[in-house]
Amino acid sequence: MPIPQFVLDLRAKLGHDPLHLPGVTAVVLDEQERVLLVRRADNGSWTLVTGCLDPGEQPAVGLVREVAEETAVQVQVDRLLSVTALPLMTFPNGDQTYWTDIAFRCHPTGGEARVNDDESIDVGWFRLDELPDIPDRHLRAIRDAIDPAGPARFLTE
Repeated sequence: MPIPQFVLDLRAKLGHDPLHLPGVTAVVLDEQERVLLVRRADNGSWTLVTGCLDPGEQPAVGLVREVAEETAVQVQVDRLLSVTALPLMTFPNGDQTYWTDIAFRCHPTGGEARVNDDESIDVGWFRLDELPDIPDRHLRAIRDAIDPAGPARFLTE
């Protein structure tokens, strides 16, 4: 489901005004150090797996759910990479959202990567030296994930 029902319910009351939502980003690395990417149905861009948390859902639990829903890959969360407030995003329909993104490094534990919902048109494993064009913040998350001693990143200003 592209837009969770609770967001639709909030939008019915709030309209297009800015909404603050918690999101998650998964850097899924396999044993060959390949990263799992999805090609988004809405704009054709390759990205890491991302998603919106359900009300009351723990971030790591939501991340595991999102990866399975979008790619059919089961994962185990290894560690926190970052917590970041993203700039205001305006969607084509006029909805505005501030995302608080929580990124995690994960490894696959089962399943075969495939398009598993209507949010993506392609799913694949990519070697780190052969990545397609992806957003800068996703490249940063991958760099954070491959640094074995890297602490969780967050801004203090």
